[in-house]
Amino acid sequence: MPITAEKERELLSRYHLNTTNPTEWPSEHNDENEETDSEDEAVLKRPVQPQHKPRPSISSSQSVSKYHKIGRHASGRVTSFIGTQKTVNGEDSLVQKDERDPLGKHHSVIAELRRRGLPVDDVKLRNRFMLSSTSFSPQLFIANVHQDASTEDLLRGLEFLSRSIDEKSASLKVLVESNFEKFVRAKSTIDNVYTEMRSHGGPEPVGETLKIPHTRHSSRNTTHFRNTSNSFIPNAKVMGDKKKTALTKETEYGVQGLKTPLLELAVKADEVWGPALGGQEKEGGLRMIMSTVEQHRDIYTLNKSIDEAILKNDYDSVIVGWTRAKRYADEARQIAVIAETNQAELGEQDVTQILLTARMWHEAQQQIEGFKTETWKRLKLSHSKRLHVPRDDAAQDLHMELIGILLQLGVDENPIWSWLSSRVTYLRERVIRSFERSRVEIEILRRRSAQFEQEDPKVLAGYLRAANDSDGLLSAKKDYTKYFDSPAVLVFWENTTSAMNALLSLSDGILGEVVEFWEAAREFIEGKAQKSFPTAVFAAGLEHLSLEPDEVENVQASAVELVMLVRDNIFAFFSDPPVADLSSLFSPLPPTPITPGSATSITRRLFNFDPANVPPPPTPSKGDVWEKFAFWPPHSNSLSGSHYLSRILSLVGTAAAEMANLSVIRAQRNGSESLKTLVGTVRERCMQAVVAAWIPDAERCKFMEIWIRHPERRELTTMPAAFIAFEERVLSGMQKIAYIPEAASLGRNGEEVIVPPSAKLQQTIRSAFVTSLYKALSGMVENAEKLKLEDRSDDPDGITVPGRGLHVEGIENSSIDYDKRNIRMLMTLSNLSHLRSETIPQLISQFESQFSVKLTEETKTVRDVLTQIDARLFQSYVKPTTDKIQTLITKGITDPSWPPPGRPDNARQYVYEALLSLVYVHAEVSTTAAPLTSQILSYMLEQAGVALIAAFKARPRYALPALMQATLDVEFLAQTLNNYTTDRASEIQSQIYLVLDERTEQDARARLEGELPEMRNVLKRLREGTKGQFGCFRREKRGREGKAGSAGGSAR
Repeated sequence: MPITAEKERELLSRYHLNTTNPTEWPSEHNDENEETDSEDEAVLKRPVQPQHKPRPSISSSQSVSKYHKIGRHASGRVTSFIGTQKTVNGEDSLVQKDERDPLGKHHSVIAELRRRGLPVDDVKLRNRFMLSSTSFSPQLFIANVHQDASTEDLLRGLEFLSRSIDEKSASLKVLVESNFEKFVRAKSTIDNVYTEMRSHGGPEPVGETLKIPHTRHSSRNTTHFRNTSNSFIPNAKVMGDKKKTALTKETEYGVQGLKTPLLELAVKADEVWGPALGGQEKEGGLRMIMSTVEQHRDIYTLNKSIDEAILKNDYDSVIVGWTRAKRYADEARQIAVIAETNQAELGEQDVTQILLTARMWHEAQQQIEGFKTETWKRLKLSHSKRLHVPRDDAAQDLHMELIGILLQLGVDENPIWSWLSSRVTYLRERVIRSFERSRVEIEILRRRSAQFEQEDPKVLAGYLRAANDSDGLLSAKKDYTKYFDSPAVLVFWENTTSAMNALLSLSDGILGEVVEFWEAAREFIEGKAQKSFPTAVFAAGLEHLSLEPDEVENVQASAVELVMLVRDNIFAFFSDPPVADLSSLFSPLPPTPITPGSATSITRRLFNFDPANVPPPPTPSKGDVWEKFAFWPPHSNSLSGSHYLSRILSLVGTAAAEMANLSVIRAQRNGSESLKTLVGTVRERCMQAVVAAWIPDAERCKFMEIWIRHPERRELTTMPAAFIAFEERVLSGMQKIAYIPEAASLGRNGEEVIVPPSAKLQQTIRSAFVTSLYKALSGMVENAEKLKLEDRSDDPDGITVPGRGLHVEGIENSSIDYDKRNIRMLMTLSNLSHLRSETIPQLISQFESQFSVKLTEETKTVRDVLTQIDARLFQSYVKPTTDKIQTLITKGITDPSWPPPGRPDNARQYVYEALLSLVYVHAEVSTTAAPLTSQILSYMLEQAGVALIAAFKARPRYALPALMQATLDVEFLAQTLNNYTTDRASEIQSQIYLVLDERTEQDARARLEGELPEMRNVLKRLREGTKGQFGCFRREKRGREGKAGSAGGSAR
């Protein structure tokens, strides 16, 4: 298809071709690409050389970049750019020493190259990676700086680069368009003025110059703005002779005409001003003034020195200046007193000194009074920082420094008492406001949490399973305590703990400030704090260095008031019901100059509320236990409650012990009793809340069963481990709540306020412990006995996954067919056996150790409950099979065709059917809970014997064939199940023969003795013939002694 001439020119220009039908690629482009490729390869293979300063060479200075064809506009100005490189000639280069990654991934290109080991000190190599360099190599840049970047990273970098280019292009375009006309006008004006000054009075030009209009093209190609000056000059007129003001070398550039007038003006000035400036009288006066100023320079400069010291907060210089001012004032007064005493006139110098001192003293007094006023204000507001600094720190506390300054300057009021009283006011307001604010915030969180409906029991049980990580379900989660409860409840607990820490912590809480206040006040009362004042304070006087007796009593009473205020607020928070009035959040008391938080930001707030976001109203009462506790979040479980309340009780106990340790509290009569009551009340309320949540949690433990085998003990599920972990964590938390060990370990102070729990409280804990065990065990049996389980999701408890998704050793066969009731009962029986033999005794032992009690009665009760529950579930499993076997035996023996007509040669069919039922039981038990196999089959063998006795009693008489058949049936059944024979089974078998003997004639019994050898042969043949059918009974290894099996069976 033919192309137009315009399109042909565009193609030739675009691809740098001479013809539209080239036969080969232009060689210059091949060389250039090969050079680039070779250079890039050399860079990648170049070893890192030792760093040294490169020496300039002719070849390097004359090297030309391959981009030399690209023209760049350069201004005529010589400007040095910060961060740019210099060439070998010392000139600035526009190439930066370092750049930000143009793709936006790295902050520094050089840092990334240095990290990758490239010799970035080599300027030539470094420029290959600088976008501002003409030798920039995109291939090298991508290959090294973005060596590990993915396609998505490069696409994001491309987007970032495009956006950057668009932003810079737009800004440059706007700048050029908005200032271009201004530049044209300014340049035209400058050129016109310069030309006029240069040619004014100069020679006439040879000819007129045509006016060339200014264009952008000419401006861009101009190397200096004066090169095109003629284009802005109007047609010049013919000039005459040179003038003196012309800017030429001959006229000294316009100065020659000014020399003569200036010389004449200087002569006239000397004639006019000479007598005035040279007067002797005037000169003497000035000399005297200078002498006076020099003589009293210190007085003249003293006020300025004091002012500068005040501005710089240089307190030592202020004191020095004030001391000098008082000395000068005393000297002036002494001069006046001596003159008055001697009735002599003051000399001129004395008068001058007195006047200067009076002026200085007046200003100094004003300066110092203003400084003292500001210092008083700072002293009363110096409450935003902790009082004490480390002893090895040279800096004093701010209040001590301000008190020392005031004492040296001289004050009418005691600054120590003023600071202590303002500190009391500040702390009182801080305690009241902080407690009220925290209480309201906690109540709002409680109300918001109450708005949520209680979660599904399976989800709640999932939170309880978070106490255990032994099954590997939470092994990937390090801090699995955050799964103890729902997010809303955990937010409440975290904020409540933070609030209590901010109020009661000795390191950074309000109580720590109260304790520090009393320690500081006690040091002032005992005179220890005054020893840290400078010597100049004592030299200024001892008037306000100590407190008056009534002031001491006031400070002590204030300290007790602050301690009791903290105690009462904590007591009210834990003992009172939830607060109903939240108006203080939106209408707080008006602040004062020393109100906490008004001038500083030390007030610790958990969060800020939007006034437009009205807090939820009080929740309607439904009779739930948590409704009467302000510190307990709605729907919280005992696991998270015991965990967080133990931490809060530790704070309360430690705070009470520290408050009781204060000397001002010890001096009070029964000072620690109120603190002891505080700890006891808080502990009892917290224990009531935990116990109230513990029992419902124990009922939910049945949902902790997710029917997955234990990784190590395959006969168990994960339920026992999860249950014991839950109970242990709750017991551990309750033990910390009951005894507060961290506070009790503080020695005598802790023992005074942390007393052991009362017998009533211990009994409450014991009863709750036993009840929780009963509820949990009953729930396990309920799970097993359900005819059909509810549908389960893949994530039944919210934090676990089904067995097929776990990565635990041996987990491939961990899943259980929980839809089958028999399987569930067998696993539950195995779990109960483990709980009875190991877990429950371990829990009881732990309880006795932690609470220092003996659970004799409780242990018996728990054992009886376990026995009853185990027997109930055991019967639920074996009864269908034993009933079936009894029916088979009864029908088989009472059948009229049961007695054989002659010598029997085989056991009757009911025996085989009964054995086949036991084969099914054996297969089910051995594959589900193998340790129960012997116990269950032994019990069924015993029940089969009981059924045989009852069936044989139904026949009045047994002839010899019937007696032989009965003996063959009984022996075949007993020998086949010989491995499961117990003492009770042997006893029942003996009773069977007694029943048969009672109903057999003597002659038949005698004849039976002769038939026994043949019957033994028949039995041997039958056992050999049934190896395949009943071989499982022969291969089974007995797991427990016969007596144990018999006892277990009889117990049921």
